[in-house]
Amino acid sequence: MVQIVVTIKNPTGLHARPAAAFVQAAERFEAAVWLEKDDRRVNAKSILSVMSLGAKQGTSLKLVADGKDEAAAAATLRDLIERGLGEMVG
Repeated sequence: MVQIVVTIKNPTGLHARPAAAFVQAAERFEAAVWLEKDDRRVNAKSILSVMSLGAKQGTSLKLVADGKDEAAAAATLRDLIERGLGEMVG
């Protein structure tokens, strides 16, 4: 199991478009992937679950990946968040 803390960088947070980009990337991996905020854990392969976190710019989330390709999943998803989920980061 891989667990890392990531911080949402894009100005609009995890609204529909960036959440969709994140979920699409997560779905490419066999590993189970979750996002945790406070005491909530959601399936990172579900757009509604990801959006339900209400993660805004500056929000820290724990990214958890567990399974065959967990390291690759965690690294790819961390990098996607670091790059702003397809949106301008400034």
